Amino acid sequence: MSELNSIALKILSDGKGILAADESTATMTKRLDSVKIPSTPENRLNFRETLFSSSSMAECIGGVILYDETIKQQSSKGKTIPELIISSKSIPGIKVDTGAKQLAGSTEEKITEGLDGLRERLKEYYKLGARFTKWRGVYNISRDYPSKLSIYSNAHALARYAAIVQEINMVPIVEPEVLMSGDHSAEDCYNKTSEVIEKCFEELILHKIDLRGVILKPNMILAGTDSKNKIEGEDVAKLTVKCLKKSVPSEVPGIAFLSGGQTEIESTENLNLINKYNDTKFIMSYSYGRALQQSALKKWSKNIKDIDSTQKVFNHRAKMNTLAAQGKWSRDLEN
Repeated sequence: MSELNSIALKILSDGKGILAADESTATMTKRLDSVKIPSTPENRLNFRETLFSSSSMAECIGGVILYDETIKQQSSKGKTIPELIISSKSIPGIKVDTGAKQLAGSTEEKITEGLDGLRERLKEYYKLGARFTKWRGVYNISRDYPSKLSIYSNAHALARYAAIVQEINMVPIVEPEVLMSGDHSAEDCYNKTSEVIEKCFEELILHKIDLRGVILKPNMILAGTDSKNKIEGEDVAKLTVKCLKKSVPSEVPGIAFLSGGQTEIESTENLNLINKYNDTKFIMSYSYGRALQQSALKKWSKNIKDIDSTQKVFNHRAKMNTLAAQGKWSRDLEN
């Protein structure tokens, strides 16, 4: 087993998943504004440290994706944030793309930037304790999109990113996100997501990526948020598993879904159903941001000094998703 493969498996084995705490300062400010808490470096750190020092970190969270600000911060106990995460047997990771910008040649679509200077940044993050990374490509979906240009450009950028990451001995999370917004059907989502993922792996193979040391972070197969033809969870699960069986090479150890705007309960329920139908060798787990944090954030905002109550809410959500990653969740457990 390669070192990269063992890191990927450690992050996702035994029902463990990933806490995506890599919100940019702008995104985190929106989240804190929504609960009427000032977005200062201290408050951003306070909330994140509350989660990172919870008991569910050791039981449920195999990896934490950090943002540049957070990976360089000190916890209130004097440890660095990566040291705090490592102390609960979880693995620190880091978001390394610099965001999605307008794609030249297709004004309605985006290309993710951040390759310039990436090797040097990765060396610094490695010294700080990070052992895996994340890069997100985003794709609009409609009658005309995603275009071939968007699919090819983002796949190429994801592959170049992954090659540099593996060169520094870190595991790349490859995140091609076909967005939920739109009135498209689940069938459209299935077709476009399959095309996007297949192109990503074509480029990853071309760039000589060790697929055993990669984690895929895709969207689930869902109808668009404005679609009149919503589908039930069972169909979400069946289509998602079918798409991944068709599109993902068998060497990939695991898949960690993004929640993509689903509610906390929806994302847990759909992950559970996916694992009921998972007849592949892939570990299928979670890499959730808002779907792990939203209830905890609301609780924390009522009294930011009441660490225990916030951790209790977060521990419950993490536990529910870890059960779902093993197909053992049920709605009765939510109460």
